[in-house]
Amino acid sequence: MVEGPYIAEAGALIGDPARANILIALMDGKARTATELAYVAGVSPQTTSSHLAKLVEGRFLAMARQGRHRYYRIATPQVAEAIEVLTRLANDGPRRYRRPGPRDEAMRAARLCYDHFAGRLGVMLADALTVQGYLTPQGNDYTVTAAGKVFFADFGVDLTAARGRRRAFARSCIDWSERRRHVAGAVGAALAARCIELGWVKQVRDSRTLDITETGHKGLLDTFGLILSVRQAA
Repeated sequence: MVEGPYIAEAGALIGDPARANILIALMDGKARTATELAYVAGVSPQTTSSHLAKLVEGRFLAMARQGRHRYYRIATPQVAEAIEVLTRLANDGPRRYRRPGPRDEAMRAARLCYDHFAGRLGVMLADALTVQGYLTPQGNDYTVTAAGKVFFADFGVDLTAARGRRRAFARSCIDWSERRRHVAGAVGAALAARCIELGWVKQVRDSRTLDITETGHKGLLDTFGLILSVRQAA
């Protein structure tokens, strides 16, 4: 008799292509309506409603009503982490023919992984924070050093609020495209939110891809010593 978590049911929920497309589309952290998700799922609105009901029941998605509309989003950061890991596994698996897309390289350069930075931007930030002595790798997590606490406070990141969230504090996450670690968890989310607030990055519409602004290039260079060869937003 097999004991422990019953993963087959969860795997079946993710394994359907339409539901997988829905989950991937929501990995940018935004909430979307059933109509919007029907488009990305590539199935009828009626079929999409069935898929969404199953994902909500399985606690992969959360639903909120606003007026006449129902909005769906990734239920928890843990769900987002699972999707990111599966993306990495799929990327490491057998190659299948895929028409190259213009966003592929841009996504590898800078993207959102639910609510934190990934791609070259994410791993370079993680490297910079480690080299500068603000974070120390420790197993699957990072430890914020004394110098790091001062840096984050000066940068406008509230570590006390981040620590109070019901999620991993400073998670070390292997990036699916770079094969190196980026900073996830509450600290990664707070860092990304601050950079967005400063106008350093802009999210490409209907995509997880990020554009770095002129201000962002200067800020990343001055603060972290980073030079990224990615698209620049106006």
